[in-house]
Amino acid sequence: MTQRNNNSRLRDPSVRRLFEGKNFVFVSTLMKDGTPQLSPTWVDLEEQNGGHILVNTAIGRLKHKNVSRNPNVALAIYDQNNPYDMVSVRGKVIEQVNGDIAEKHIDKLAKKYMGLDKYPGRSAGEKRIILKIKPEKVFHMKYG
Repeated sequence: MTQRNNNSRLRDPSVRRLFEGKNFVFVSTLMKDGTPQLSPTWVDLEEQNGGHILVNTAIGRLKHKNVSRNPNVALAIYDQNNPYDMVSVRGKVIEQVNGDIAEKHIDKLAKKYMGLDKYPGRSAGEKRIILKIKPEKVFHMKYG
């Protein structure tokens, strides 16, 4: 079990493997009243340097509204084949990217998680946004 105070831990191959696999990440954001809100979702790592976690959502969804007001988040991910191999992260949303980049990114995630070229869950008029998360604390635990 290890914990580091910066995002260099995401470069560790055993940690990257969890984020690069078909594992869902659970993202916790904070409501206006300070209570936590939790969403299981797809996840990606920034390709340039692996230093940021990317979560794609629709503009106006609860997690988007919450991080727009308060950028603090917590995440947990585990290996779907070994739940004793897990990573938890505390960090901040440092950037929100919308437009064509976000629309193409959800299709990339649909390919990763569903084997489909296009994301099938779009609602009429939906616009996508990428939440770029800078990890501040990363904890990896693996048993078995």
